[in-house]
Amino acid sequence: MCNRYTPPGGLDIERFWALGRVHPVRWWDEVLFPRGSGPFVRRARHAVGYERELVVGQWGLIPWFAKEPRLKYATNNARGEEVAQKASYKQPWERSQRCIIPAAHFDEPCWESGRNVWWRFKRADGEPWGLAGLWNAWIDPASGEVHESYTMLTLNADQHPLMRRMHKPDPALPPDAQDKRSVIPIEPCDVDLWLAGTLSQASDLLRLAPAEVFDATPLAA
Repeated sequence: MCNRYTPPGGLDIERFWALGRVHPVRWWDEVLFPRGSGPFVRRARHAVGYERELVVGQWGLIPWFAKEPRLKYATNNARGEEVAQKASYKQPWERSQRCIIPAAHFDEPCWESGRNVWWRFKRADGEPWGLAGLWNAWIDPASGEVHESYTMLTLNADQHPLMRRMHKPDPALPPDAQDKRSVIPIEPCDVDLWLAGTLSQASDLLRLAPAEVFDATPLAA
């Protein structure tokens, strides 16, 4: 799972994901934690053809059946293996409400030393991450206010040479059954397919990135 990441600047997002200069100023949290306000890129909702748009919403998807925007349970991460079945994510998945979550880097805890040591994950090529996500627009039944929100998809990483090293292990489980999780990077060449492709095509993109894609280093104590 991921509970902390840093988005790129607004102009960097617009340039890298070819959005045009329509959002020149950052208006989201500098560092994202669950329930913070962050940017995401999706297929433009009201465009006649295919366009991308930049949206700001809550990091923690608000499902259609929610009674209020601030949930009592966490929805900032969603297991990619379960999005077609889980109540909170089933509808956005079926409706192809997929998004790209821009990140300059994200942080994960490593417990190999017996204590929490935060590691920072950048791309080895120096580009920003485009992480797989789902979005939803929830309408407050009392006020009619629209609340944009999103969740970050993850996959099991028990066999991944790098990501399996992250997070605190469960001593009750064997090493190959820890359910360590990893975010899912969408490569620039696959962005259009992720945003506008079929469910089958999108499902094929739910895969872990090779270890060489990551530039991962421990943060100074």
